Amino acid sequence: MLKTDTRQANWRRANPGKYDAHLAVQRAVKTGELEKQSCEVCGGEAVDAHHDRYDEPLRVRWLCRQHHTRLHHYGEDMFPIRKAP
Repeated sequence: MLKTDTRQANWRRANPGKYDAHLAVQRAVKTGELEKQSCEVCGGEAVDAHHDRYDEPLRVRWLCRQHHTRLHHYGEDMFPIRKAP
């Protein structure tokens, strides 16, 4: 269990499912199971993995920090969820 009292540690304790999904993405990228893509909005190369559903941890949308922040701030209407092929 995390013993620190930082904002990040508090978030991890409060959101264990989300944290597990983040760790799953990190592991999958490191092992090559998941490959980072460019930002789906602007094509930027420095991206974050965004989860629409945390129960599907390796199903992510790649967004640059600017668009990822905007998505969380303004909501899904800004970048609608794409239908899987």
